[in-house]
Parts: sequence; structure tokens; C-alpha cells
Amino acid sequence: MHDIRAIRENPAAFDAAVARRGDAPVSSSILALDEARRAKILAAETAQAEQNKAAKAIGAAKAKGDEAEFERLRAEVADKKAEVAAMQTEAKDLDAQLTAALEVIPNLAFEDVPLGEDEDDNVEIHRWGTPREFSFAPKEHYELSAAKGLEFDMGAKLSGSRFVMMRGHVARVHRALAQFMLDTHTGENGLTEVNGPVLVREEMMYGTGQLPKFGEDSYQTTNGWWLIPTSEVTLTNTANGEMLAEGDLPVRMTSHSLCFRSEAGSAGRDTSGMLRQHQFEKVEMVSITHPDHSRAELDRMTECAQGILEKLGLPYRTVVLCTGDMGFGARRTHDIEVWLPGQDTYREISSVSVCGNFQARRMNARFKPTDGGKPDYVHTLNGSGLAVGRCLIAVLENGQNEDGSVDLPEVLAPYLGGKTRLGADGQLV
Repeated sequence: MHDIRAIRENPAAFDAAVARRGDAPVSSSILALDEARRAKILAAETAQAEQNKAAKAIGAAKAKGDEAEFERLRAEVADKKAEVAAMQTEAKDLDAQLTAALEVIPNLAFEDVPLGEDEDDNVEIHRWGTPREFSFAPKEHYELSAAKGLEFDMGAKLSGSRFVMMRGHVARVHRALAQFMLDTHTGENGLTEVNGPVLVREEMMYGTGQLPKFGEDSYQTTNGWWLIPTSEVTLTNTANGEMLAEGDLPVRMTSHSLCFRSEAGSAGRDTSGMLRQHQFEKVEMVSITHPDHSRAELDRMTECAQGILEKLGLPYRTVVLCTGDMGFGARRTHDIEVWLPGQDTYREISSVSVCGNFQARRMNARFKPTDGGKPDYVHTLNGSGLAVGRCLIAVLENGQNEDGSVDLPEVLAPYLGGKTRLGADGQLV
């Protein structure tokens, strides 16, 4: 949510920032609504003052025995009361219109975000590892005999397309990846583990920007709860309506959760395998910070996600998203893309974003400065650390052997009873 005062103070600068994200100027329509709303509020306050003045005069007329004046004033008060109520209703309607207009305007990109229209204009900023050279044609994860425990037909039977059943040892490897990520984030990266609900109230989805604009991307239950598309929603909203102490910042959290996405608009994309599912698991990172420290926190969180891939020995590259490819609530986003030899390309496995106070304004999440100054909005950040299913894909494809077996990263051995390979028969050995 944007600060209307900032738009009033410099509408040209606001329009220029909106234009960098490829949108048309909006300040004139926003300010017209704001002016009409403020005028209506002033008119209501003026009428309220006149009503109060007439109400006081009623007593004086009654005391003087001036019945005619008493009746006139009483009628005037009744008229003013109705007038004030009507004006207040109109002011509330204009306020709702202004809020509705503001809440669908995307966040403003930092000046150092590259201009562009789509993913082709993203800029690589880091690369780690060298993709392995295979002596055979590498397969995609769903073609590997070691991954026979990925049962797509059973997933489709139970739930339809874009679902998978995991069975046996491949399910254990998937679980091991999530445990490894959590242990690394809590033991080495200083994050606090949180296990929260996957069903949330509508206002929580609004707080992190999924609503109202992107409701079709998520699932809503018949009684009004929403299934989270990511535990960013749960973790970030822990600050919803709160007044935090400056000394308690930053708040750094991580959570392993089920996530649910309708994948609206992705028809025909990644239909094979488990790259794009309606239900998946993710280890999420969220930081709630002081405004002065959020940009540095973005780099720290990016390094946390990159570190997971490095420990797993998976080649990756990191790109900064251009203005046309960034998410709705972000001011700057780093996408980390892991190498998938079966597709012969890098694919996103983590997206780390700094949102500034954009979400905090929607949630009314603030902090109280230690020096006693005026409360201010916190800054929020979120990022995958990592998408567990996509990480499983990368582990399977990068570790595959010609006989169909898969060599697993050594760091997973403690979670797999010391085993380091999925045999061609799908068994841990």
C-alpha cells in the first residue's frame, strides 16, 4: 500500500516510478479521489459543528420560553444530523474508492533495479558451480528409474493433474532435504523455526498483497479461509497490527510448510513431472527489519538460500529481476536458478524479495524507536530457502548415473541413515 501523503507531495516522481514498472500514470486520478474525500470530510465536519451549535441554542430557546425558536432549532438539528450522516457515508465511500485504487498499484522498484519487460531482461549477478558434463544424455527427474517412487498417475487418480504421490525412499530424500534446510537455517543462519497454520483469514492474505488483485492464484475454502500459497503469509503477518520494539529487530524466521497455488495462467507449462504443482512444500525465510537495514538484509537472505545449494553441490546462478518481471509487492528481487541437466537450463528454485514498508502499511505493522521517536513502519522481506520439490528435482537430475541410479549429496547422509545413493531400483544404498 502506498502513502497518499507521498503522492500528494510529489505526484510527478510517483508517476515516474510507476512508469518504470510499465504502468500508466495514476497520480491524477488518485489525487482527484483524495481531494474529493478530504472535501467531503471537511464539509461533514463543518455541518457537524453547525449541528452542535444549533443543539446548544435549543436549550437557551427553551429556557426563554421561545417555543417558535425552539421548534425551528430542533428541526434544524434534525436536518443537520441527516446531512452529516449522508456526508459521512459519502466520505467513507470515497475513502473506500481511494483505498481500492491504491491497493492495486504495485510497489515501486529501487532505482538500481534494471529496466525491462520480462525475464529476458533480467540481469545475472552471481554464478556458482560448473554444470556436470555427462557421458550420456541426462534424463529429466520423472524419467529416472531411481525416482520410481514419484507416482504421478496415483497423484492424478487421487487429486487430478499437477499432483504427485511420493512413496518409499524418494519420499525420504524429499523429507531429508527439508530437514537439512531447516537445520541449516536455524543452526547456522540465525533464523527461528516456526510451524504455523496453512489456513489463514482473508485479512492475512490482504496484508501480504495476495488479495485483492491475485485471488485467482490461490484457493479459498467454503467458510472463508484461504490456503496459503507460501508461508510468507503466515510468518509476515505475525507482525500484523503489532508495535514492535526497535531492539527486537530484526525478526528472522523460517518455516517448512505445505503451499497451495492454482497456477492460474500456466496452462500448458511444465505439465510433466513435479516442477509446477498445485500442492508443494517449501522452506520459507522471512525477515522483519528496521528500514535502514532492509537492503542489506536482502543480500544476507540471498546468501542463506545460495548457501543451501552450495552445500548440496548444485550449480546455480542468481539474477536480479527487471522492473517488468518483479512481483507485485517487491522493490527488488533476486531469483536463484538451479541447473537442471535434464532440461539443459537453469530454473528458479528461490525468489528473495525486499518489500520496504509496502506490506507493513497494509498490515499496520510498526516499531517504536528506542530513542522515543515517532513510531514507524517496519520493512519486510521474504524468500525461499528453498522450494523442497524443486530441490529434489535438482538433486535427482544432477546426481544421475547412466544405470539409472542417483548419487546423493553427502550432507544428506545423516538424514538417510548414512546412505548416499538411490539405486536404480529406487532403494537407498
